[in-house]
Amino acid sequence: MTHSTGLTEIGADLHSERPAGLVRRVFRPNEFTGWHMLGVVGLFFGTIITVNLTLAFNAATTWTGLMVPNTYVESQHFNEKLEAAEAQSRLGWKADVAASTEGIRVRLLDASGHDLKEATLSGTLGRPVQENEDRMIAFATTESGRVWSGKLAPGLWQVQLVADQGTVRRVKTVRFTVKPTEAAD
Repeated sequence: MTHSTGLTEIGADLHSERPAGLVRRVFRPNEFTGWHMLGVVGLFFGTIITVNLTLAFNAATTWTGLMVPNTYVESQHFNEKLEAAEAQSRLGWKADVAASTEGIRVRLLDASGHDLKEATLSGTLGRPVQENEDRMIAFATTESGRVWSGKLAPGLWQVQLVADQGTVRRVKTVRFTVKPTEAAD
């Protein structure tokens, strides 16, 4: 009588079985061993970690958020802000914004598409979520529109434009992405 370690018998059994028998043996074992439990725990926590990383990635790259000091107080003025936004919409003006790492160019157009040359333009520039980079900016008037020259880091930015023209004040918030410039060869 010969004795074996059992490893060759298991290997021989696995190779001699048909594929359906092998699948049945792996997924319906006669006994539940520590290796099976390790697989169950690994799949469980692997699923949880994968879902958490996916949700964290989507949260960080989609909604940029909105910061207000007190959401309850802001909610009390919601209807007023909605009416102001509708009044701005009725003015029908448009702001074409072009931005780079070197600054911002804005062209203001009225409802009929004519340039608002008499309007004085200023604004608040910053990131949509962070307040630490917020700054007031003033635009210089040029033939190609209003220009603000300053350094902008690549990424998502937001400018709240205020165009004053006599008794009419136009306010518009525009979000834009500054792409990194490629180094010249």
